[in-house]
Amino acid sequence: MPAFANLTVVDHPLIRHKIGLLRAATTPKKLFGELVDELSMLMAYEVTRGLEEHDVEIETPLERTVARAVVGQDLVVVPILRAGLGMAVGFLRVLPTARVGHVGMSRDEESLEPVEYYYKVPHHDEVRRFIVLDPMLATGGSALATISGLKERGARRIVLMCLVAAPEGVGALAAAHPDVHVYAAALDRELNAAGYILPGLGDAGDRLFGTT
Repeated sequence: MPAFANLTVVDHPLIRHKIGLLRAATTPKKLFGELVDELSMLMAYEVTRGLEEHDVEIETPLERTVARAVVGQDLVVVPILRAGLGMAVGFLRVLPTARVGHVGMSRDEESLEPVEYYYKVPHHDEVRRFIVLDPMLATGGSALATISGLKERGARRIVLMCLVAAPEGVGALAAAHPDVHVYAAALDRELNAAGYILPGLGDAGDRLFGTT
């Protein structure tokens, strides 16, 4: 398996266990959604490791002291519709003060290229950090288009968080956006001829919303 400078695989026994359950074709819709939620919570710990902090004074039951607090208002979580919605709730359980943007991507039937059909994201500036959420990084088309759209509107500090990535998608993202780091729960083997990740977990959106 190739090594990628732009990729961090969040390697932990709990994540490996839940990814295995997520892959299983016998996992029902309800459990699949719960696993996506739990994996997003676990991964958020690693993805937010570099968050800015500031001092705050608090009262303990015994005395006044100084604690540390993250600057959550400067963080924007951006799920790619529709499958990314399954990851947003879990992430917000860990950092509920983060703002939320939404980007909708569809595929043009003729060109097969991703087309943005919805964009509602908090104001961009150089301070804010953007975490793009999408369960699958396959060819990378939707992620690349979303990141390009964010940059065109002024975003500069962007990372991508996914559950399962293919080498082709990670490589495409590194070529197009070398400044954007990818956090994944697993790096899979390859894409098949239809563009599905192998061994993968099928279509995450269909399994989340019961549209198989």
